[in-house]
Amino acid sequence: MKKNAQYLADLRLAMKEHAIDCVIISGTDPHQSELPPMHWRGREWLTGFESENGTNGTAVVMSDKAYVWTDSRYFIQATEQLRDTGFEMMKEDGPDAVNLIDWVTEHLNTGQTVAIDGMTFSISWTQRLEQELNDNGIRLNDRFTPFDTIWTDRPERPKNKLFVHDEKIVGETTDSKMTRLMQAVKGELANAILLSALDDIAWATNLRTAGDIAFSPIFVAYLYVDDNRRILFIDKEKLSVEVDAHLSRYGIDVMPYDSVLDFAATLPKETRLLIDPEKTSRSLYDSLSCTPVFGGGDVAKLKSVKNATMIENIKTAMRKDGVALTRFFMMAEHEYPQGKLTEVGLGKELRALRLADASCVDESFAPILGWNEHGAIVHYEATEETDIPITGNGLLLVDSGGQYTYGTTDITRTIALGAPTAEQRHDFTLVLKGHIALSRAVFPKGTRGTQLDALARQYLWAEGKAYYHGTGHGVGFFINCHEGPQGIRLNDVPTPLEPGMILSNEPGLYLEGEYGIRTENLIAVEPFETTRFGDFYRFETLTLFPYDTSLIEKEIMTPEETEWVNAYHRKVYAELSPLLDNEEQKWLAGKCKEI
Repeated sequence: MKKNAQYLADLRLAMKEHAIDCVIISGTDPHQSELPPMHWRGREWLTGFESENGTNGTAVVMSDKAYVWTDSRYFIQATEQLRDTGFEMMKEDGPDAVNLIDWVTEHLNTGQTVAIDGMTFSISWTQRLEQELNDNGIRLNDRFTPFDTIWTDRPERPKNKLFVHDEKIVGETTDSKMTRLMQAVKGELANAILLSALDDIAWATNLRTAGDIAFSPIFVAYLYVDDNRRILFIDKEKLSVEVDAHLSRYGIDVMPYDSVLDFAATLPKETRLLIDPEKTSRSLYDSLSCTPVFGGGDVAKLKSVKNATMIENIKTAMRKDGVALTRFFMMAEHEYPQGKLTEVGLGKELRALRLADASCVDESFAPILGWNEHGAIVHYEATEETDIPITGNGLLLVDSGGQYTYGTTDITRTIALGAPTAEQRHDFTLVLKGHIALSRAVFPKGTRGTQLDALARQYLWAEGKAYYHGTGHGVGFFINCHEGPQGIRLNDVPTPLEPGMILSNEPGLYLEGEYGIRTENLIAVEPFETTRFGDFYRFETLTLFPYDTSLIEKEIMTPEETEWVNAYHRKVYAELSPLLDNEEQKWLAGKCKEI
């Protein structure tokens, strides 16, 4: 048995001491972060289901049962990592999905107690849980914090120094953002706002850091704003002279991070406080004495719509990223015949090439670099234990990105090393056709990403094939690689796509035990034309790196699709070649030749 079995035993002992029959453990933090700081990654520590990029999952523990719910991106990984830990996997999506809250209520009796840490569950999720429990006569304890005692070597809360994100690159001052923020607050019939989401706070303040959260320059804090006060709740050790001056310039006061609940309790009843129930913790909500207003959609949209300066600067980041990728894939092809390449080694090479550019602060996530069967694990992470050599024939899937001060990048390319099979070429082309279809889409104002999602899946579906992750996620501007509220996926995303929004376009196909294929660019929504039927939008492709044309089955490509690829490759070469040396230019020219 793994050490996690002992952690599970310690948790059950704590449950017994507190008369708890079931505990539900979140995979996030008080800010509902997708990838929380290590201090709050207790579910990963407990279960052993973990990765450098974080894992989506919620644990449920009873006296004789223990499970982790996760989504289809992690089914293979979770099954492997949970072996001999005392935990089993439950599927939260797909045809065999099991609803966590329904399962919990069905396995408990009237009068029993469910416990959570209310700081790490959102208002919305906790209300859904509480309603089901109340309907079944089951009690809820939302103040159970077992990791304070059983996690004896728990990392401290991060105290990394902040820095100011150059407002010339951002294209907007903090004061302008705060003004627009309050306009959005009043538009939702509130007169104050308390931001919990760390990316919202980084956006509003034009501040960043390195190290609080892996691969993201956001920082741990809360932000309160009304017409008269702007207060940043943060550990003072994180501030510098430069940051103090920035905060003073824009009238932002500082209070201790741990004082936010006490502050919230002092707000008078007439304060109509806007809080996002999906991003605000249950415990913070419980501390309020003022009038809460649930909302925040207009606020989230402020961050998601990039201004013209941002769009131009992200193109600079894309050129820098394209140069690093050219050098990486050129090196991989050159050294592959020697049989010395490994997944871990390639990941280190790619990181070094990106960080060689002074404007690249970090990767935007740990690279997903999978050879053959490892490419079929959607969020595979190569480690010393899983690493394999890149030898023989096969497909190499590389999903990676950088956090440049000019913007955030995220790209996936699948390449053939050695001779690809006819099946691999066919599947690659089906994925590429869907990728092109979404890239070429023209759609009326008001269209949601959900309404475009099938464009990317249609060619796979026509042959009885499918992938179950989203086709596209929103992307931040030197913030989070994954950003809402926009998205392109099967389940409904209510936010309409607007000019200035950046999303990924990443259909894929995964054959467990064989290979994986994914093709990803970042795309920006832009105006197309106005007709008697209204305003129409389209996508501009931002990413700059060629597809592996050796994997394209041209016979099933339409002339329009072929020309789209050729035009894209002409653009890639025109943008990147001036930044490369002669040998690199020659290699890139070969990759961008017409098909």
